[in-house]
Amino acid sequence: MSEQNPTPNFTGRNVPISEIAKASGKEPQFIRIGLQKGILKFGFAMRKDNSSEYNYYCPDKLVWEQLGYFRGQGDDENG
Repeated sequence: MSEQNPTPNFTGRNVPISEIAKASGKEPQFIRIGLQKGILKFGFAMRKDNSSEYNYYCPDKLVWEQLGYFRGQGDDENG
C-alpha cells in the first residue's frame, strides 16, 4: 500500500519570483520573461499602465501544480 502525499494548505500566497527561481534553478529574468510571454503557466504578469514595468502574481497553488514546489508562509526557508 503506497502513502499519498497530503495536499498542501494553499493560502493564495504570492510566491516571489526570486523564490521560484531558486527552487527551479533558473534565473529570475527567465521566470519574468516566461510569465510575460505566457509560456510559464504558474502565474500572471500584468504590465503597469503607461509603463514598461510589470507586476507578477504567482499563487502558491499554481506554482505547486506546475512545478511541484510549495512553501507555506510560516515554513522555514532553510528547513
